[in-house]
Amino acid sequence: MTDTRLTNTELGQRARDLYERLRSEVETPGNIGKLIVMDVESGDYEIDKLGIEASRHLQARHPGSPLYALRIGYKAVESFGGVLERSAR
Repeated sequence: MTDTRLTNTELGQRARDLYERLRSEVETPGNIGKLIVMDVESGDYEIDKLGIEASRHLQARHPGSPLYALRIGYKAVESFGGVLERSAR
């Protein structure tokens, strides 16, 4: 049996590519600051404030699929001791 899991680098690149395709659809004023959780294999995604419910919904629909989360409109998901910086649009 072949191991088809993605490396962290591959997962991150696929997620960024998927986000760029979805960007105009998800970067609405009501979504800025929320988390988008993406299944990088299917392209399915969910958006919510904390990402927990979105992750649960995606895991139920796509068990075992790799998920990746990004904060909509920002360069990072979390900031430790600093300020979240908005991404350029």
